[in-house]
Amino acid sequence: MEAIARAQQRIEDAAAGRTDPAAFDSALQRARHAVESLAATTARLEADLPEAIQDGLRQHFRPSARHLAEMRGLTNQVIRRLERIEGDLLTERHARVDDLALLVDLIASGWRSVENRLARIEEGLKREGAVVYSLEGRQAG
Repeated sequence: MEAIARAQQRIEDAAAGRTDPAAFDSALQRARHAVESLAATTARLEADLPEAIQDGLRQHFRPSARHLAEMRGLTNQVIRRLERIEGDLLTERHARVDDLALLVDLIASGWRSVENRLARIEEGLKREGAVVYSLEGRQAG
């Protein structure tokens, strides 16, 4: 019996806390109006969204575009400097090759003059009757 009494008490409490149907209809009417207003606002935003997104992207990426253009200019400047350095290095390389060719010519002409001088000395010694042994003959024999 006590359990039934408690259940009835809860039913009465729930019935007492029930809202008035007029208040419920009023709240439902306000909710419908708010949903309609939200739908209208959403439709306006959807219509303006591509333009707003483009404006936002322009505003957001304008500094990046400036930085990109600056980087492109600096890259072109670095490329020009590297090409100039490459040209200078090529010129230096050709100058070093020319210097090496001159050095080889000087050394070769110096040895030719030594060979000519030794040949004259050998000829002079042979005229006086001396026996001259050449290194080429000894190495071959």
